[in-house]
Amino acid sequence: MPIRDPDLDSFLAVSRARLAPRTVESYRRDLEDFAGWLKAGIAGAKAAQIEEYLAELRAAGRTPATLARRLAALRSFFKHLMLVGARSDNPAAGIPSPRRTRTLPRTLSAREAERLIEAAAGTTPRSFRDAALVELLYGAGLRVSEAVGLERASVDLEERLVRCLGKGGKERVVPIGRRAAVALRRYLSRGRPFLDRRHRPELFLNSRGGPLTRAGAFLILRKLAERAGLEPERVHPHLLRHSFATHLLEGGADLRSVQEMLGHADLATTELYTHVTDKRRREAYFSAHPHARRQPDGDAGE
Repeated sequence: MPIRDPDLDSFLAVSRARLAPRTVESYRRDLEDFAGWLKAGIAGAKAAQIEEYLAELRAAGRTPATLARRLAALRSFFKHLMLVGARSDNPAAGIPSPRRTRTLPRTLSAREAERLIEAAAGTTPRSFRDAALVELLYGAGLRVSEAVGLERASVDLEERLVRCLGKGGKERVVPIGRRAAVALRRYLSRGRPFLDRRHRPELFLNSRGGPLTRAGAFLILRKLAERAGLEPERVHPHLLRHSFATHLLEGGADLRSVQEMLGHADLATTELYTHVTDKRRREAYFSAHPHARRQPDGDAGE
């Protein structure tokens, strides 16, 4: 049973007014875990106690990502206490964040992306919708929340542009290719009218006429992946976003343009995809170029 902590309750109440429910729930779990370790209210915690807590978590095998998240929750909590005048310092502020090992994002090959799109082919309203959804996720690199949040008016098929709301409510305009525009036009003329029973403004609708949800989009991709002969558990909306970015960079797009299309606030996030393309180039080189095959030690036959 977690210890009742008025300062923690106050922080969570303020957080609920400005943060996503998932984030608030994550803060609650992490801060209650620290309170349980401390066996007291956490408002008076010292930097040495936080460092000891993190050291024990590290010794218990917790990942750097988990440690970084716990530390971020503590920093936010003590920042709140400073803002309301309950503390004059933030004991978590000077503790360095654990180094996270950044794994390279997995991507589909260009051929696998084609197979996924081909799997959506059909003449039913839902087939037209599924084809438009896949083309948009892969052809514009949208997050799934951005795609299902689009309204009919968000798409300009003449200019081949999509206007979406990204993280933090930031709007961005992303160009779409000819094939995505064709798939969207087909869905809007031959698919969506048969699904739109409630006169909804959302672009993507489910079979009952309501807005398509994130879970619905995941399910659509899983089914298409199975039909395409891909591993269903491997295919998800963000995989198409990763593939969009990687294939753009492999095709010669500049990093800054890809950053803007993805809506990344930090260029370093986009730079991660350059490592994917570098890895692919090396693999292609060593497998295809006759001079790249590694020679055994010693003379090369002179």
